[in-house]
Amino acid sequence: MSQEEVADSLHISQSAYARMESGESSSWANHILTICKIFVIAPEELLKVDLNNKEVSSISNADQVSDQIIVQYEERIKELKKIIKDLKQNKKALKS
Repeated sequence: MSQEEVADSLHISQSAYARMESGESSSWANHILTICKIFVIAPEELLKVDLNNKEVSSISNADQVSDQIIVQYEERIKELKKIIKDLKQNKKALKS
């Protein structure tokens, strides 16, 4: 698949996908399940560290990726909690 085709599947620009693919952006974590579906691989395979691969220097790289994913999900959870709080307040206001 071309970068443009994958980007279309992810509903992002080709340049955004190119940055993800080159490692300049960690936003791929937001798209991991869709990426796995596109390439018909399990998430474990996508995140697997191949110690014989020169591109991956150590397990610490995997740890950094895991940390980035955790931070992104924690930020998203905070955003969703605020949305829920706002919706509840709006619902109360409508009832009044």
